[in-house]
Amino acid sequence: MAENEKRAAVLFDLDGTLTNPFAGISNGIRHAMEKMGHRAPDDDAIRSHIGPPLQVTFAAFLETDDEARIWEAVGHYRERYQRVGKFENEIIPGIKDVLAHCVESGYFLSLATSKLESYSRDILAHFGLSEYFDAVHGSAPDGTNADKADLIRHILASEPIEAANAVMIGDRLHDVAGARANGVPAIGVLWGFGDRAELEEAGASAVVERPSDLAFVMEGVLAVEPILPS
Repeated sequence: MAENEKRAAVLFDLDGTLTNPFAGISNGIRHAMEKMGHRAPDDDAIRSHIGPPLQVTFAAFLETDDEARIWEAVGHYRERYQRVGKFENEIIPGIKDVLAHCVESGYFLSLATSKLESYSRDILAHFGLSEYFDAVHGSAPDGTNADKADLIRHILASEPIEAANAVMIGDRLHDVAGARANGVPAIGVLWGFGDRAELEEAGASAVVERPSDLAFVMEGVLAVEPILPS
């Protein structure tokens, strides 16, 4: 695609950025840990591990690097999450207004989540968010693109966008670090599972407290006029 046809792009994380998934994720982790014969972690421990790929989370909770055990736990989690967990979720108040503003401004919107892409599409559809997105990108069942740097690299290679004209929005250091690894600036949000120190130390270009702040901050970080679709 010609350079002048590329649109300014906004990449959105899902968990903790567009929705609050704590109930579904925590119930799924407890279910998996019990199936593995381990005591379930408390809420604070679970909150601190929302964001990284599941295999990283279960390696920490099971205190193991045994790939077979880690993926067994992931399988137990996914079994419950597919049935009920993905809908034990709630949309962040004000997020639809943010997405609508992005669409009206002509930005290319892509989901960029470590969650399974199939689950992510189901969640967007369930909460009426699919209509705002030009593209949806997540991880594969085997863990491909679960790492945010790999995922964003894949998005940049697959979609009509470029790093210099894009911004990543997310709530954890993994969103910021993954974006920066690809030359994409990132904005951290404080209504999810990360805190200001984590996001700033990871190199966020800005950190916002409310969804209503995002539109202005995004435009400042992008520092370009959006290219309206023809």
